[in-house]
Amino acid sequence: MHQNIDLITTVATSLGLAMILGFIAVRLRVPPIVGYLLAGILLGPATPGFLADVGLARQLAEIGVMLLMFGVGLHFSLDDLLAVRKIAIPGAIAQMLAAAGLGMALALFWGWSLGAAVVFGLTLSVASTIVVLRALEASGTINSINGRIALGWLIVEDLVMILVLVLLPPLAPTMGGNAGPGAATGELGISLLITLGKAAAFVVCMVVAGRRLLPRLLWLVSRTGSRELFTLCVISTAVGVAYLASELFDVSFALGAFFAGMMMRESELSHRAAEQSLPLRDAFAVLFFVSVGMLFDPQILVEEPAKLLAILGVVMIGTPLVSMALVLAFRYPLNTALTVGASLAQIGEFSFILAGLGVALGLMSTQGQSLVVAAAILSIAANPLIFAAVRPALAWIRERSELARRLERSGDPLAELPMSTGENYLSGQVVLVGYGRVGRRIAEALIVHKVAFVVAEQNRERVEQLRKQGIPAVSGDAAEPAVLIQAHIAKAGMLIIATPDTVTFRAMAEIARTLNPGIEIIVRTHDEEEARLLTDEKVGKVFFGEQELAIAMTRHVLARRGIGA
Repeated sequence: MHQNIDLITTVATSLGLAMILGFIAVRLRVPPIVGYLLAGILLGPATPGFLADVGLARQLAEIGVMLLMFGVGLHFSLDDLLAVRKIAIPGAIAQMLAAAGLGMALALFWGWSLGAAVVFGLTLSVASTIVVLRALEASGTINSINGRIALGWLIVEDLVMILVLVLLPPLAPTMGGNAGPGAATGELGISLLITLGKAAAFVVCMVVAGRRLLPRLLWLVSRTGSRELFTLCVISTAVGVAYLASELFDVSFALGAFFAGMMMRESELSHRAAEQSLPLRDAFAVLFFVSVGMLFDPQILVEEPAKLLAILGVVMIGTPLVSMALVLAFRYPLNTALTVGASLAQIGEFSFILAGLGVALGLMSTQGQSLVVAAAILSIAANPLIFAAVRPALAWIRERSELARRLERSGDPLAELPMSTGENYLSGQVVLVGYGRVGRRIAEALIVHKVAFVVAEQNRERVEQLRKQGIPAVSGDAAEPAVLIQAHIAKAGMLIIATPDTVTFRAMAEIARTLNPGIEIIVRTHDEEEARLLTDEKVGKVFFGEQELAIAMTRHVLARRGIGA
């Protein structure tokens, strides 16, 4: 008895080959996404051998898009974005305009239509959040100010691209394409108003009703104690809201799923939701990247190598240079500029989604889509190497360029303590590096006990806020001697390193001891092995997060049991 098992065949071959090539990619020290895309190329119609069902793969990819965007929404933090808004919002918008302009100029030079040029330029203007998240985690900088700025920058890019996905279908006819399914027809102004009205109605529904109903639904299901029912609730919410958003409001699956994740983040159970839905989200994300690979024609590498090199020039040279210049213009240090530049030296999931939409709307050719996919594969593969080169490049530039050293700090009023700073903050004071969750609590205790302290913090917005509150603070990376010198480390009584970026601990301690041999140093870490190494190296008094938590909990338990402290 013959049965139609096309779906099973497509899923089995896609996941199996993606696993093999993803494993090989990881062993070669490149992101597994490269392996997934290559699996799609091998299974696609452009290569000989087994051919998967491309139609089914595209439908599975739609679910992958929903779950990808649901995950982005689930991790979207408005507070994190607001903390770096003064650089992330204008910086990201300016960088996207510059990259899109370069891409459009290339497309028009090649003789493409205006609509194709617009879509093509936009695909080159947005980096992959997934790739950057994993790169920052691997480099240990995800919780540093550099990591937060890079992620804030990417959040702004994602939000802009979601708006583009909403507006492109009604605008397509004016650029030589066709209106997408569900797009309003008629005059452009009326069409845009209808489209924006539907999107606004959806957003209002989610903000008013969704943020109340979805967290409550999650809480009610969690009370059943069923792990599988909880996971099912999370996944069905993501897919269901995305589907209803498309059917009722004519907005994209991506926007619907993104807002479902954002509203579910309001729940206290959002971390559990993210953790338990991760395996299924990852599986469908793999199918999404495999389906993108199926659309790629390797022949483009032979037919259009010059075009591909030009695109890579925009993505891996033009965009990073523009973003680095913007970061330096906002008076952030060179290490921040290099980190942001490295983060943006690739394109990813939104580029695929937008290129696919451009083809569906008749704006972009399949050749243009193949060029975008090729550029994405190569730039994603090279991104770990670019990230690995950030620190050596920083050391090399600083060592050889006096201009680079002066550029980081020249003319920055936040790089030096005000002349009106009291003497008690310049001698015998505590120098507190980092004003995050830990540093803020330490500062509050020092204020209560009237202990003079100076804050060294890389987040310029935070330094501005501290100065408004009357707290002495300097902006910059405390791993640089100039920053600690401005904090008057030479006469300080204590250095507290409260930043989560453990990579720079030793540099800070070495600078402090060079300038002040008798200074007492206190550091924090959440890694047991790191805590042991720092203790053995006698960097200072080391506080290991989990150990201190266990000590505090034990003291509380013993006190409640009437046992002496």
